[in-house]
Amino acid sequence: MNTVAFACTDADTLGGVQRVSHTLAQGLARRGYEVHLIALHRSDDPVTYIDEPAYGQHEINPGRRWRPGATRRARALLDGIAPGLLVMTSPGVVTRLSGLLGGHRGIGQYHGSFAHARGTWHFGSVKAHYGSLDQAVFLSEDDAWRFSEEALLPNAWHIPNPLAGWPNRVSPLSEKRVLGIGRLTGVKRFDRLISAFARADRPDWELHIIGDGPDADRLQFHAVTEGVAHQVRFRGRVPAWEMPAEYRAASLVALSSDHEGLPLVLGEAAAFGLPSVACDVSGGVRAIVDDGRTGVLVPPADVPALATALGDLMDDAPRRAALGEAARDHAASFRLEPILDQWEQLFAHLSR
Repeated sequence: MNTVAFACTDADTLGGVQRVSHTLAQGLARRGYEVHLIALHRSDDPVTYIDEPAYGQHEINPGRRWRPGATRRARALLDGIAPGLLVMTSPGVVTRLSGLLGGHRGIGQYHGSFAHARGTWHFGSVKAHYGSLDQAVFLSEDDAWRFSEEALLPNAWHIPNPLAGWPNRVSPLSEKRVLGIGRLTGVKRFDRLISAFARADRPDWELHIIGDGPDADRLQFHAVTEGVAHQVRFRGRVPAWEMPAEYRAASLVALSSDHEGLPLVLGEAAAFGLPSVACDVSGGVRAIVDDGRTGVLVPPADVPALATALGDLMDDAPRRAALGEAARDHAASFRLEPILDQWEQLFAHLSR
């Protein structure tokens, strides 16, 4: 099977699913595959992930609604692609396209965690639709096992998300700066991170939050009420090519989300030799942060524990260095080439 297509709800919004899909598409295309990236809908705020894509890009529906004729256009598009593998990157995409596979083998990918899916419609959709596909792919061994047991999936597999690049220079861990990265929306719970940073009470440290989103004003006000507005820097959206400098200018990265699949920010930080303090919300988080070896895990939503972990590492430069070195060694397994190898192993498995 030399043809692979990835299908996303939309392909060019700023987000982890989109970034991973472009990264995998480019990597497989460079290995000689015919690769296509399909968007069900047009992005409202498109960004560029790959400057010179070696894969085809397609858009089925110009608007956000699945309008009459979209199913017909989707069928015609898939029929026009040489038979191969169709990777559907979310339950919504599986619902739209799994009945249109024709000569393609279907792979249902899920970028969230089992813990999050269990409390939403995602779990029911995965249980109803993924088991009949050729393969169901999850981000961690723990998530794959839990879906196989509780959603009764006979076809669960796990492949982590890849890092888009690998830095040659790491952070010296000399700046007194904690880094938080993500869209400023409720699920990321930057309010908890700001509160924990305030409780840590290290006046010579700063918290830099990179990202934009609808909660920006609320979070800035929260920093004021917590008394740390002069220490919290809201940096907005930073272009991808400037992010290496941001990682090298930090000494810690923190993640306080309600839920995550396999957060790329933790892997990217680890590649730069940064230790992480993260809420233990998924198997994907645990796959990157080995508690006490590459970073520190705290219970979900536990602001006092997050504050203690941040404060301890702020005060202990030798421990930060040891954790950061181990984090970079561990992150090597998430480099693009080893992850592409795992996808090719899955392709070989399906071709038997």
